[in-house]
Amino acid sequence: MIGSLSPERRTRDLAHLSGGSVDVVVVGGGVTGVGVALDAASRGLSVALFERADLAAGTSRWSSKLVHGGLRYLAHGEIGLARESARERAVLMGTTAPHLVRPLPFLVPDAAGRDVSALAGLGGRLGDAVRLSVPGGRGSLPSTRRVRADDVARMTPAVRPGAGGVVFWDGQLTDDARLVVALARTAAAHGARVVTGAEVLAVDGADVHVRVDGGDLRLRAGVVVNAAGVWSQQLAPGIRLVPSRGSHLVVPADRLGSPSATLTVPLPGSRSRYVFALPQREGLVYLGLTDEPVDGPVPGDDPQPSDAEVQQLLDTVNQVLTEPLVRDDLVGAYAGYRPLVLPESAGTGPGDATADLSRKHLLRWDGPVLSVVGGKLTTYRAMAEETVDAVVARLGRGAARTATDRLPLVGAAPRVALARVDAPERLVARYGTEAPLVQALGTALVIAGRPETLGELRFAAEHEGARTVADLLDRRTRIGLVPAERERAVPAAEAVLAGDF
Repeated sequence: MIGSLSPERRTRDLAHLSGGSVDVVVVGGGVTGVGVALDAASRGLSVALFERADLAAGTSRWSSKLVHGGLRYLAHGEIGLARESARERAVLMGTTAPHLVRPLPFLVPDAAGRDVSALAGLGGRLGDAVRLSVPGGRGSLPSTRRVRADDVARMTPAVRPGAGGVVFWDGQLTDDARLVVALARTAAAHGARVVTGAEVLAVDGADVHVRVDGGDLRLRAGVVVNAAGVWSQQLAPGIRLVPSRGSHLVVPADRLGSPSATLTVPLPGSRSRYVFALPQREGLVYLGLTDEPVDGPVPGDDPQPSDAEVQQLLDTVNQVLTEPLVRDDLVGAYAGYRPLVLPESAGTGPGDATADLSRKHLLRWDGPVLSVVGGKLTTYRAMAEETVDAVVARLGRGAARTATDRLPLVGAAPRVALARVDAPERLVARYGTEAPLVQALGTALVIAGRPETLGELRFAAEHEGARTVADLLDRRTRIGLVPAERERAVPAAEAVLAGDF
């Protein structure tokens, strides 16, 4: 199989790397790290990627699952960043991963205030203009428009009746963690050696020291790319980061009338920050997003929303609902850390605002270590391109220009071809052209009431580098977003890993 991250390949890759050398070592298996690994490998460089836990184990699985065009950046006057976001969204939707990204309507109801929806309409039209100005943008999404009260009732049934609203469009990922896995497998198909459960302990000149499977591995690297996100300071202490926590609540979709559009409500007192009720294919809605500064050391890989964040999200969306949401409606919650780069002139005191910090990324050399930090999921490819440009210039080898804007990921195909794939639509939206292979591995459900199949767990263990129950339930599938369902799914995951299914 193309780019299979099988247990056998992991064993071979470790044997090859031990005591050897590569052009590039990438530290970190989030979207930035795997994006760099793919770009570098596709330019002909030898690449090893080390991730201490699992692919998408950190920030890259805790996003809003959006590929967005940067309306918020327009509100802050960051036109260049908005154009970059719109361009990268078009690349993802049209070439890189059409199976993983779909158009999603966002509805701002007049119930939130007619001035609010009018401002949203203006912002949406500006976003449309930006989209039309970038390659591939024309025709990728519908245009912003006003809608009537009956449209609001149909698209977002839980909103108070009797008023219209404004609809604009953006891109939605089927799953952020699946994007990371597809990138990693595509990098592997181009020769990158992707090793999870491997922690880079130190970089000593050209020597890289790695702890893996309880032992020590040493190899030499021309360049080390530090893509460890909020943990980047462990390899580059001089970087100034202000982690920001973004939190989401998980609600059954029927509690909001099973919306077909994202309900969009402004945060009180803000004209550029919104709370979104994002409908998902699995019968859930993700309610987010907060932006809270994190003081002190980052506490771990699985942060949780604070009580204040939960209440803020509920209070904001309840402004426009006929029947308010309460805490008992929640079936789960999640949070992630954004690795925001602090400008040199900014303060560092507790409570400093993070909401208005730029989402621009930083490239910084510290000896042989090149850190890439900041940015956002939508622009991962552009960040990787800039990073590898710098690597190629330092090494003096490798293709001078990237091809990743024209390179489909494993499973990707034009939408007309995806429509002909002989497999359930849900599997095609997650695996693309590989959906029939997943279906052939088993159609029995992991647990009653959820759509995930045993075939998905088997495929993850055999070809996607999944090695633990958490890998299977929290990243390759997202059953773990609902803790009660995760608990019921553990026996099936354990059986698959043991080879009993």
